[in-house]
Amino acid sequence: MDRMLVVVFDTEPKAYEGKKALSQLEGEGSIVVYAYAVVGRNADGTTSVRQSDDPGPLGTLAGTSLGALIGLIGGPVGAAIGAAAGLAVGGTVDVDNARIGEDFVDDVREQLQPGKFAVVAEIQEDWTTPVDTRMEAIGGKVTRRALSEVNDTVNDEDVAAMKADLAQMKAEQAKAHADRKAKLQEKINQLDSKIQAQLEKSKQRRQAWKAQAKAKVEVVKAKAAAVKAKVKAGHN
Repeated sequence: MDRMLVVVFDTEPKAYEGKKALSQLEGEGSIVVYAYAVVGRNADGTTSVRQSDDPGPLGTLAGTSLGALIGLIGGPVGAAIGAAAGLAVGGTVDVDNARIGEDFVDDVREQLQPGKFAVVAEIQEDWTTPVDTRMEAIGGKVTRRALSEVNDTVNDEDVAAMKADLAQMKAEQAKAHADRKAKLQEKINQLDSKIQAQLEKSKQRRQAWKAQAKAKVEVVKAKAAAVKAKVKAGHN
């Protein structure tokens, strides 16, 4: 199962221990790590990335579920993502992109208090005991959530409501006087632009998530190939 994992620690060195533990668990075959970042919560509530995995098939954090979550953790004032990640995320990050509920974000914010650090990772795990046992042993507090199904459609009710308004305005414009027609046309154009923007947003989100899904497959293939090569080298 694909999950978002957040492990909170009291100090930055402990967070790096947590990151090392994730790598060890992956080496043991307990989990697959798609992407990770070590983050810190600043005094002003923003979040800074201290370390992240090297850009691979998933690319930078930008546009990923992990990047969206990090941005959301920063709260409404926005997140200051460190130069190490090459990413800046404001407070307008769409929670749908993170594919986790707002309650999960709230839980993480509550645990990741200013001055604390966390390993945030998108992983695949079949059972929770290996991660929990390893992280608890080094002082980490684990929070996880299964990633939701991709919602690649717009809010049908919102679009239907806007289209109904648009139809009404067009009907009204047909009967209006010349001076009123121009004003109504302006409103019609604005509303039509909003509808098109919603549809385009859905299209872009769908394309981004398809790309991420494909990249995850490549990550798993690459890791399997690396393990196979290591085993082969050991036999030679």
